Amino acid sequence: MGELPRPNTYVGAPIERIEDLRFLRGCGCYLDDLSRPGQWHASFVRSPLAHGAIQYIDTSAARAMRGVRAVITGNDIGPAIPTIPFRRPNPTIAPYAQPVIATKIVRYVGEPVAMVLADEPALAEDAALAIEVDIAPLPVVADRHSSVAGKTLLFPGTATNCATTFTAASGDVETAFRDAPYRRRESFRVQRQTAFPMETRGLLAEWDGERLTMSGAAKLPFFNRRVLAAMMGLPETAVDYIEYDVGGGFGARGEFYPEDFLCAFAARRYGRPIKWVEDRREHFMTIAHAREAEAEVEIALERDGTIRGIRGDIFVDIGAYVRPNGTTPVRNVAQFLTGPYRVPHVELHAHAMVSNKTPMGTFRGPGRFEGAFFCERLLDLAARDLGLDRLEIRRRNLLTAAEMPYRIAPIVPDDGLGKTQCDSGDYTRTFDRCIAEFGWAGKMRLNGRLIDGRYHGLGVACFIEGGGSGPREHARMAVETDGTVSVYVGSSAVGQGIETVMAQIAADALRVPMSRVKVLHASTTFLRDGVGSFGSRATVMGGSAIVDAASELIAALRAAAAARLDVPPQDLRLGDGIVEAGDGRSMTWAELAGGKLSVEGIFESSRATYTYGTAAVHVAVDPATGHVEIVDYLAVDDVGRIVNPLTLHGQVIGAAVQGCGTVFGECLAYDAEGQLLVASLADYLVPLATDYPNLRVVTLQEYPSPNNPLGVKGAGEGGIIPVGGAIANAVAAALSELKVEPRELPLSPPAVWRMIKEGRADAL
Repeated sequence: MGELPRPNTYVGAPIERIEDLRFLRGCGCYLDDLSRPGQWHASFVRSPLAHGAIQYIDTSAARAMRGVRAVITGNDIGPAIPTIPFRRPNPTIAPYAQPVIATKIVRYVGEPVAMVLADEPALAEDAALAIEVDIAPLPVVADRHSSVAGKTLLFPGTATNCATTFTAASGDVETAFRDAPYRRRESFRVQRQTAFPMETRGLLAEWDGERLTMSGAAKLPFFNRRVLAAMMGLPETAVDYIEYDVGGGFGARGEFYPEDFLCAFAARRYGRPIKWVEDRREHFMTIAHAREAEAEVEIALERDGTIRGIRGDIFVDIGAYVRPNGTTPVRNVAQFLTGPYRVPHVELHAHAMVSNKTPMGTFRGPGRFEGAFFCERLLDLAARDLGLDRLEIRRRNLLTAAEMPYRIAPIVPDDGLGKTQCDSGDYTRTFDRCIAEFGWAGKMRLNGRLIDGRYHGLGVACFIEGGGSGPREHARMAVETDGTVSVYVGSSAVGQGIETVMAQIAADALRVPMSRVKVLHASTTFLRDGVGSFGSRATVMGGSAIVDAASELIAALRAAAAARLDVPPQDLRLGDGIVEAGDGRSMTWAELAGGKLSVEGIFESSRATYTYGTAAVHVAVDPATGHVEIVDYLAVDDVGRIVNPLTLHGQVIGAAVQGCGTVFGECLAYDAEGQLLVASLADYLVPLATDYPNLRVVTLQEYPSPNNPLGVKGAGEGGIIPVGGAIANAVAAALSELKVEPRELPLSPPAVWRMIKEGRADAL
């Protein structure tokens, strides 16, 4: 009698996003839509130099301007300027923490040196321009080469510009390379870029005398609350981060930035709501940058293409400071450069090098995109040297189901993330499915041929995507007076559709219609604790927390009904919003709860999930212009269990488009003086919706993850990881007649044109 009726089938169904209705009607609510009576608007004075010593800051003209209420410099904050804490503390990176405002030394163009508060945004901006800042120039560390050279050290008391080094090590590399039949060493580079959400960053800070409310949260509201409370000397319960709709995140939006503290400090000091929204130029200078990495790596193989080992060094330009999550791309590129392949001997050192550029953070697939580019180019070069088929060299080394769980080379020293091992899957199955569905054999007749003035080429790349970042996530369920269930989750909404996906999971777990479930997310007022959305974790961790909360709610409903109906709990039947006894007596959930029934769920795990797959691409290269067209692109991945095929498809396609943006145009270029040469979208070529119409995705669910009750794996980042390697390999194949071998990104038309020109010159 106690069994629930036949389960729902929402999980796995292609349900359209619930949240889209309000977005398409223009009813979303974003930070810039918020307005409070008496609010002041903030504008920041930022360093115009990449490196220098502050001589003085003259704010007198700004303070005298109409509508200006206050100007804040480091002197107003105190002798001890707070620095921004790290998500994963590490003693070696402590000297490289970022102060919330510069007082003596500036280290990148855009670093805040003063803050203006005024009645209107334009007045604040005008006043910021009136502030005179005298900065004596210091030598600029413009790139990783000058950083490694160390002639100028950016931080007093340090012996090097290397903030930290992560080493991925396993096996015996020296022995593996000593007598290897084949070895090849290469250098590769990935350019600097940023995640570029459509909505720029913004905050609204409010202080009521006892509580501080920060609107505009994204990604990490609970971490940011803890950080801000500690920096402000407040109890954690006196700070709330409130999430509204967010125009994208992609890893960069929602970290703790200097503006979080400064807006909060101003709100508390002056007792006024403080609102700040950055413009796009400011955004380019200040939001976390990403990707810039150079690799010097070597591979050792048997003559049949079996990988013996990979070793080398990767230098990541992390910018002027270590930001809260700035070392994640560095550790990831070391640990995941080997990708989905069986590599018994590994020694990879990834160095976090500081420079006079905007500090680095994370961007979709941090470290993994770069590592896949390095590894996949190496494999193609090795296959050519050994006279092997590019497909066969990959198939020979891909992991199989019999090897699961497969231990990836651990990070030394231990960074606290525990053992890293692939959880489940047969990586050859997605590979073979991709090659067959792509029609590789038939298209090979075009490979390297000049047809109608364009060279055609095929490329392939494989990947793994780590997901389910721990260590925990929280959820709460409350039965409302009308019998519906409110589901509060610690996962943030950054555009991935969690209101829909979490409702599907909750409805199935409770076995009620989705119409009876409402999902509310990631405001710190909803839960005692939570984590957020990053590292492809929302569905894995947040969804599993919902399953736990649903179990607790069902138990609580049984207990309440058993007491009211005077029957044993196991003799009760739970249906759609009712609890029924064997004699026909029943009570609704609303009657049992009385608006007071609320339970919490938690899912704890340090075991990651691993989505995996393969991408194949057909390109056509115009040698006259260097333009590369994607004729066909197919990605096949296995994500464990699919919750919603529609949202998943959107995630993978969107990620692939972002990857194309990296490959073909997005580049944050700096000059030798550390000046950012990008100020608007005229300088930064983000992909348009019409640019890549020929992207296809096939998603499988053959190998559920054993690491969570849903069997799901993170799938928000996998679509971007293989793009660079696959396209670069295709361009090399197309231009093989000209001996073109791309070793760095982006493959913009000018860059490809130059390679073609150099190839032709060498052939003469």
